[in-house]
Amino acid sequence: MSARKRLLVPGALVAAFLSLAVSGCASTVALDPASSATDPGCAEIMVRLPLTVASQDQRETNAQATSAWGSPASVLLRCGVEPYGPTTLPCVNVSGIDWIEDDSQKPSYTYTTFGRSPATQVIVDSNAVSASTALIDLQTAIAAIPATGQCLDANDLLGTATPAPDSGADNPGSVDTSPGGTDGTGTDGSGDDGTSTDAPATAAPDPVPPFSIDTAPPTPVN
Repeated sequence: MSARKRLLVPGALVAAFLSLAVSGCASTVALDPASSATDPGCAEIMVRLPLTVASQDQRETNAQATSAWGSPASVLLRCGVEPYGPTTLPCVNVSGIDWIEDDSQKPSYTYTTFGRSPATQVIVDSNAVSASTALIDLQTAIAAIPATGQCLDANDLLGTATPAPDSGADNPGSVDTSPGGTDGTGTDGSGDDGTSTDAPATAAPDPVPPFSIDTAPPTPVN
């Protein structure tokens, strides 16, 4: 049996579903296909993948709905992974695409699309390329699967988002509630007896995580 050189992406998360091996004389990257790799949506993504990502040339792979860029491979893609449900992992929006970011195995970062089914997973070696550049380069292909949902922060979920302040420039009848301001009737925030009429201060709520529901990420299926 001939010896093979293995190109390893660090981290237990990646190792759970990725078996990457590069022959010393071949350019094919060996990847395991995702459970829904045969989904027609993945075919739409694959035909739109760019030849270069983050200035890295595309490589051949041996599994359906997968791709890789760089030598050694620094960007890996698999379409057809299980979509995320609600999660406390951070969500980043890059060029209109929501991605769940897992940096637990950095410098290897794993990004999984959110709100698109099937989901697409991209692994980036941040020591070799910029993750944001890679995701921007993949945006057109990823957008081939329509979004059916989007990331929401805790304020969105709880309905506690703070409305934008009204400057009053377009509304002459607006009330100026700034310190020392006046509402047009001579009232300066004090009662007739000189006592303050300001509402009592309330304690600020405890900080909340980006997502309010804690759900473990899906277990990848080989």
